[in-house]
Amino acid sequence: MKFDSLIIGGGLAGLTCGIRLQQSGQRCAIVSNGQSALDFSSGSLDLLNRLPNGENVQHAAQGLVQLAQQQPQHPYSLLGAETVLAKAAQFEQLAAALNLNLIRGGQHNHLRLTPLGALRPTWLSPASVPTFDWADKILSPQKVAVLGIEGFNDFQPQLLCENMQQLPHFELWRMHFDYLHIPELDHLRSDAREFRSINISQALEHKLNFQQLVSELKKAAKGATMAFLPACFGLDNDNFLQQLQQACGIKLFELPTLPPSLLGIRQHRLLQKAFEHAGGIMMKGDSVLRAEMHENRVTALYTRLNEEVALSADHYVLASGSFFSNGLVAEFDQIVEPIFGLDLFSQQQRSQWTHRRFASAQPYQQFGAKINVHCQAMKQQTVIDNLYAIGAVVGGYDAIHQGCGSGVAVVTALAVADRILQEKSV
Repeated sequence: MKFDSLIIGGGLAGLTCGIRLQQSGQRCAIVSNGQSALDFSSGSLDLLNRLPNGENVQHAAQGLVQLAQQQPQHPYSLLGAETVLAKAAQFEQLAAALNLNLIRGGQHNHLRLTPLGALRPTWLSPASVPTFDWADKILSPQKVAVLGIEGFNDFQPQLLCENMQQLPHFELWRMHFDYLHIPELDHLRSDAREFRSINISQALEHKLNFQQLVSELKKAAKGATMAFLPACFGLDNDNFLQQLQQACGIKLFELPTLPPSLLGIRQHRLLQKAFEHAGGIMMKGDSVLRAEMHENRVTALYTRLNEEVALSADHYVLASGSFFSNGLVAEFDQIVEPIFGLDLFSQQQRSQWTHRRFASAQPYQQFGAKINVHCQAMKQQTVIDNLYAIGAVVGGYDAIHQGCGSGVAVVTALAVADRILQEKSV
């Protein structure tokens, strides 16, 4: 089977790259094992929250200049600040066109409320999530209800409420917590494994007495003008939450629960649907076993479901993720990229892979493929001409500690897509 471009990995990076290529006339396929970190994400996308020296970033352009000085091997530093900002803006336009319903954005970070009651900087957030301007130190008075679901342990309203009350931002807010009693969920409570956000959402959308839920919300809110709920109301989008808000007259916001996260699942589904709608081919439940190469080019891939049939393309994009999705594999004494055997950022000594303090930046988070300024991957210190690496499989940065994982995913994805399109036009 022959394609213009073959993408390995169906997460945020792979889908973003695939959508851009497919919408521009390429014939693309994505080989995906079905597991994506998106399904476990908060729904908010980070561009750059913190510099290597620990300094917080409020303005992206300024942060990128400092980043290039402190961490020249970071993918942003390789691409250059101008390219990073341009691709970030390009993704915002794509997200709007795909109705991902993301807000804030631009070059200034904002603050989002976490499920544990902290304020975390981020770049883009779902419109249904509570967000605040960084400059807001003390918020105007509000009467707020934090509402959980009776028997649902993946969201703790009491803990959220108590932690929020410790922050000066909310000192003028009058807050209380309560639990919603929803009899239609009783059949899920018998098995804790089934009492998860996805199952709750399905039950609420298809079996619930809507007016009964509205009445329960009003009762638990006790006159509050704003309420925070776990993200369990709407599997594909937040339309159900908006219907509830209109019916009860209370401003409703949702917060991500313990994984799987409904907010991330919504984004994954929308992106996958957009890629397929544009004509892209999703090879779901499959994984690449090996690659054939000639000189400095990839010539074919063989997958678990196509062991005898070669998949070939002009361009190959590695978006296989990090350790979570087996894009990187930790053997006893080394870290490997299992498909191509690429050159990696890593430490040789196993004792250097982790820091003894759990909360500290962990060295292994920076492990990953080495790339050049065009995101081309390298093997034995030689650039592979038609193989690009994007997203979490790329090394040289700490996605968690620096708060840039989503940004690196979409920026590298769009940079590679545009380079492929430029080469095609030439």
